[in-house]
Amino acid sequence: MIALYLSPLYLIGNIYICFRVLQWLSACSAHTGRTCFRLSFIIIYAFFALSIGLAFILPHSPLQRIIACIGTYWLGILLYVLIVLGVAEIVRLILRFTHILPAPSPASEKAFIAAGFVCFAAILFFCIWGIVSATHVRSTSYEITLDKGGGKLEELNIALVADLHLGYTVGPRMIRQMVEKINAQNPDIVLIAGDIFDNDYDAMGNPEELIRILSRIQSKYGTYAVYGNHDCDEKILAGFTFPSDRKKVSDPRMDEFLERAGIRLITEETLLIDDSFYLVGRADEERPGRGVDIRKTPQEIMEELDSSKPVIVMEHEPKFLQEAADAGFDLHLCGHTHDGQTFPSNLLCRLIWENPAGYLKKGTMQSIVTSGVGLFGPNMRVGTKSEVVNIKVHFAN
Repeated sequence: MIALYLSPLYLIGNIYICFRVLQWLSACSAHTGRTCFRLSFIIIYAFFALSIGLAFILPHSPLQRIIACIGTYWLGILLYVLIVLGVAEIVRLILRFTHILPAPSPASEKAFIAAGFVCFAAILFFCIWGIVSATHVRSTSYEITLDKGGGKLEELNIALVADLHLGYTVGPRMIRQMVEKINAQNPDIVLIAGDIFDNDYDAMGNPEELIRILSRIQSKYGTYAVYGNHDCDEKILAGFTFPSDRKKVSDPRMDEFLERAGIRLITEETLLIDDSFYLVGRADEERPGRGVDIRKTPQEIMEELDSSKPVIVMEHEPKFLQEAADAGFDLHLCGHTHDGQTFPSNLLCRLIWENPAGYLKKGTMQSIVTSGVGLFGPNMRVGTKSEVVNIKVHFAN
């Protein structure tokens, strides 16, 4: 419903941008000021602006998929057009108010044209940076020590990923990079901390190829996953979902996908791995999924375990870290935040989350949050990275 409430603002913003760009183009050349050019520009601009809505209402097809991909790029472009034009308008008003900007004249028109080129260059810079950055998966490493013995193990090599968001923007090429990065780490165990899918199973162009790629992940103890808030079957528009009376759970095809890829889903489940450490998989707090109505508290989880053994907990969202630390979790692994994904969201992210991304020690508990592999919304990353996290855990044997 939020998307519907915001749609008037979205339309007004796009009308404003279209108007200002046409103003600038008309000032640049007599050719770009002609009626036929202006009408052509308005039609093309309207297609891009409406691509998000078109992809939402069209049935699944190759054409719908192309339009949906265009819409994800448009969201990122629109973000930086609004930021750059907003800054430019503020500067213009300040200069006009302080009488630094001359009254309408040939000189002021030249300044307007020059300012337009500066704005265009800034928008192009951010968009190219974001698109290129989003196509590369990087490796991030941490080395930690847990104050507990690891039984048979002196150390444990964990590969952590999250937020694959398999769908319109993330497909075989990105996942192939991810698997190569994981296998290069020679991990003992691979953990996927939620948001494997992007709400709509049919958004994946080639699920069979993705299954083949994911099944190539190699590790000693296997690959384990939990679901996140996007691992459910629901319609989504520009990042916003719609209220429903029915419980939002995963598409059964998602469960089958993971099983065929050799990935074990652990929802509100605790495993004792090699009689050496516990691996706990928690359901998502917002959307716990099929078969779970109320998830266990950290205290309830710990009451069922031998607290002398290391307890590694995986869940999607890095919430309630103090409660987790007080209960006695040793290592808490999450995703969800994307580290804000784009500027300036990456700065706002630090105001929302205690650990927006990276490492944080909370009492005796150590928290690691990955910025994720995939993308949500804009097909860009600015000031953040797609990553595979390697965690070398030493035990106090």
